[in-house]
Amino acid sequence: MLEQIINGHDDDQALIYLLIALILLSGIYIGVVFLLRRLGRNPKSPVPTEAVKRISLPLMLILFSVLLRVESLRALLGLEDYTYWFTKSSTLLFIAAVTWLIIRILKLVKELVIHNYDVTTADNLRARQVYTQFNILERIVIFIVLILALGIALMSFENIREIGLSIFASAGVAGIIIGFSAQKLIGAILAGIQIAIAQPIKIDDVVIVEGEWGRIEQITLTYVVVAIWDKRRLIVPTTYFIEKPFQNWTKTSADILGTVFLYTDYNVPFDALREELTRILGSTDLWDGKVNVLQVTDSSARHVEIRALMSAKDSPTAWDLRVYVREKLITFLQQNYPESLAHTRLYLKNMDEAENTGKK
Repeated sequence: MLEQIINGHDDDQALIYLLIALILLSGIYIGVVFLLRRLGRNPKSPVPTEAVKRISLPLMLILFSVLLRVESLRALLGLEDYTYWFTKSSTLLFIAAVTWLIIRILKLVKELVIHNYDVTTADNLRARQVYTQFNILERIVIFIVLILALGIALMSFENIREIGLSIFASAGVAGIIIGFSAQKLIGAILAGIQIAIAQPIKIDDVVIVEGEWGRIEQITLTYVVVAIWDKRRLIVPTTYFIEKPFQNWTKTSADILGTVFLYTDYNVPFDALREELTRILGSTDLWDGKVNVLQVTDSSARHVEIRALMSAKDSPTAWDLRVYVREKLITFLQQNYPESLAHTRLYLKNMDEAENTGKK
């Protein structure tokens, strides 16, 4: 009888403790959700409205992992003998939920920062710098967080912890072996970090790599994807942009100069060609109105090299402008000065005059 009274008293006390724990955990969850929703409704607050949806599930899992460690729960369920499994499950769930929460918060911060910069505008240099930095740094932080979470989860097991201590005891030799075997991978990761900081390339930069013209489409820790103009993709390791020279047409600004070369005869009227270039540029929206130059840059025995220099707001527009100007200038010469087109001269001497001269 006395034992039943004591057990009943213990059950009631365990139930009270469990209810208190549920109330506290529920209060924490409701308080955080209420605060985020209130900040999301405030137009001056940087917290977005979808922040609650992003972190609600990880936060709930964190609180649930704490609840699993409450002894009152095991007492009410009659599972006191499974304390180890409850504790271990709580630890692993807590580590996984915290890792998930950190990644979600990191992505929210990235979206908040990038939201203030528009990459689609014409003058998007600053936007591309910020986007590239956060894009690479996000991957670095996520990689570090996942490695740390996996290490902490494995070290929570005593057997694995003993193995880890023995490995750390010989970490010098192991580090050297791993360093030699994975030096290319480590070098690529370090190159990715260097690109994020120094930014020799940025997202949407126009580059010429391995003789191919294209745009930087994606930058990861180990490789870079270059979108070629004909819709091919060139995959280049990040170390390439640190160790080898390449052309970056939009390193400091989006606007760019375009050139058109013509090879004509010496009879070409330069002034008329300059006037036609000005008229052509003024008739198209591709030209930004800044640079309009026509110069004779070289000459040979057979032709004269003429360079038309013009400017555009970005490289794709400059390409279209160059094609347009080249076609119009050639058409102008064909229709108005066909003798100015490059041709080969053949000098024929009067044979009758040569024969008469020989007789004398």
